[in-house]
Amino acid sequence: MIPKKAKQTAQFLLFFGLGVFLLWLTTRSLTSKEINKVSDLVLHANLIYVFPSIGVLILSHYIRALRWKMLMDPLGIPTKIKNVFLSVLVGYFFNLVFPRLGEVMKCSLMGKYEKMPVDKLIGTMVAERMVDLVCLVFVIVLTIFIQIEKVGTYAKELLDNLLGKANNALIFTLLLGLFFLILTVLYNRFKNSAWFIKIKHFFIGIKQGLFTIGSIKNKGLFFLHTFLIWFLYLLSIRIGLYSMSEVDHLSWVPSLTILTFGSFAMIATQGGIGAYQLAIQKTLTLYGVNEVSGLAFGWLLWSVQTVMILVVGPIALFLLFYTNQKKKSGSLFS
Repeated sequence: MIPKKAKQTAQFLLFFGLGVFLLWLTTRSLTSKEINKVSDLVLHANLIYVFPSIGVLILSHYIRALRWKMLMDPLGIPTKIKNVFLSVLVGYFFNLVFPRLGEVMKCSLMGKYEKMPVDKLIGTMVAERMVDLVCLVFVIVLTIFIQIEKVGTYAKELLDNLLGKANNALIFTLLLGLFFLILTVLYNRFKNSAWFIKIKHFFIGIKQGLFTIGSIKNKGLFFLHTFLIWFLYLLSIRIGLYSMSEVDHLSWVPSLTILTFGSFAMIATQGGIGAYQLAIQKTLTLYGVNEVSGLAFGWLLWSVQTVMILVVGPIALFLLFYTNQKKKSGSLFS
């Protein structure tokens, strides 16, 4: 247990440290006057558009819960959308604490309150992430295709960075092959051991959860939910642009570009801190927005998303506990 916690702490410090470095990188060329302007732009954003943007994001999380429930249904265990939705919100909250901890937490909560096998839930979560990865690739291709003259160079820089890591990917592939070779040897040696059988059953459960995507009754509704999730992400950015006069002239295409490169940034560092602000700043310069205003809008978007999760996450965790305890006690309000 201690080594696992130490690993999680090291991951957190690594990603958080990278975020702090990127924050320094985005502000090192700014004067104190410009930094004050960034702060002023964020603090005086038009809240009339900030709150609807938050509402759209929460709706996207609810639809994500509906989609995840569709992956759970083939497992044959009835689930309440209330618990699924609250678990999704809690998952986002814990992802701000440690990388990917939220994914484990939401599966654990569903296992506790809906009496579902956690291994199969992990499989459904992996299936969901695979669908989102395909969607992200589609969004990237669409962004580049419809405005190659603006984002082509920026996208090429990202691609060059990925190609620059090809050697690391090759080493990783070789190590992965060695890992599976060792697993094969261990399987032949310990396949009849009780502890090995337990591990085997755990991975079989993950496999069963993963392949529930092929057993969904209404696949059209599943893909409609997927489209709505990503459209609502885009809509929240589009609404958010109205909150600052410096960027309110931008429309759907720049919003799509912000969604694309912002999604990369959210993966790059812990909670997207530093990387997200930098990505939005660089993206908006493609559309003639000065770096100060671009950085301010990046801070605004990141702050809205982060503060929302910091508020609704603990509330969702409390409601999960409270409503399910009420159910045990036979309350009419459960």
